[in-house]
Amino acid sequence: MKAALITIGDEILSGNTVDTNSTFIAEQLKNIGIKTVQIFTISDEIEIIKKTLELAFEMSDLVITTGGLGPTKDDKTKTAFKEYFNDELVLDATTFEHLTQLFIKRKREHLLEINKDQAVVLSKAFIFQNFNGTAPCQMVEENGKIAICLPGVPYEVKPFIKNQIVPFLQTKFQLPFIESRIISVVNYPESLLANDIENWELNLPKHISLSYLPVGNRVKLRLTASGENQEKLLKDLETEVQKAVSIIGDRVIATNEDKIEQILQNLLIEKKLSISTAESCTGGELARLITSIPGVSRYFLGGIIPYETEKKIHILGINKNLVEKFTVVSEEVAAEMAEKCQELFKTDIALSTTGVAGPNKGEDGKDVGTVFYSIRINNKTENFKLFLPHLDREDFVKFVSQKVVQELVTLLVKEK
Repeated sequence: MKAALITIGDEILSGNTVDTNSTFIAEQLKNIGIKTVQIFTISDEIEIIKKTLELAFEMSDLVITTGGLGPTKDDKTKTAFKEYFNDELVLDATTFEHLTQLFIKRKREHLLEINKDQAVVLSKAFIFQNFNGTAPCQMVEENGKIAICLPGVPYEVKPFIKNQIVPFLQTKFQLPFIESRIISVVNYPESLLANDIENWELNLPKHISLSYLPVGNRVKLRLTASGENQEKLLKDLETEVQKAVSIIGDRVIATNEDKIEQILQNLLIEKKLSISTAESCTGGELARLITSIPGVSRYFLGGIIPYETEKKIHILGINKNLVEKFTVVSEEVAAEMAEKCQELFKTDIALSTTGVAGPNKGEDGKDVGTVFYSIRINNKTENFKLFLPHLDREDFVKFVSQKVVQELVTLLVKEK
């Protein structure tokens, strides 16, 4: 089964809003064996929506749209669907009652009349009620094709897809099992890695596909298997994973988890280690990354962002003479930040960053893109330097944070 996604909204085309819905929906569909063959991003204009629906149905069996379902006059998706399917709009009593109860629950009854049109739906549509917003999801099935019309707010889209749309599709269609494994590889250039595993890749079973997903300087090898026998798929994947690991060797840091923060969590819990952070140039992104998954209170004790040089001295306790001798963006200061952080939070591991995220040079004249970071495990400190002048500030902060966690994972894996 093939799907096409249509994201509707001028705010996305203008760059003011990032389309996260398509990525999420495509991933959820892939997990149940539905391949997304095309993603469209279009303006909120009736004729454009209708033409895109026609094009999408030429290449797919399932079309899912997001956006353009609000109560304002610039939301035209519902009208476009009405014209495309030669239908009419009617007030749905069930949807209106659902909407009424929602506004009563939120103590906003005075807004009900303004939002009444949200209960006006296509007469042909099957309605999925919205438990997180006002616009319902409408589904039209015609000539063996399905169109699903969703609102655009991500926190409404996600529960719709996970709790209603995906279960519906799984029940309606006999879909194959889809299983995947991730092999995380570090310190291995993608081109060299591809060359070294070429023979293995060419001899993969037909029901298993491989994709390369570079993240910073980590390469994720995603093996995806599809078929009718789930137990066999899992066994086949394990066989191929072990073949790959025997070729790649100790540059494999994980064979199950996708996210580096999840890989770190598994290692810290397994080794019963605690961790803390002291950040300057990453501004808390390192701590955010580590704490972005559930269960971190078992090992993350805290973090500090002594951004200003004086705060590094007075709060964290960095030696002033050290700063004057080597400057604040230096290996020596990074190392002492990690040591002082470890003392402050009394953790087994401490991470530190100091650098110049840009767009201007640092106060000590260091070039934009310069960063030093340190990893202290028990009583041993490892120091690292990066130079990333090609990255803008946002990408710099994210790359450095990912890199620090990745390097820590690599060190912990080597200790096994």
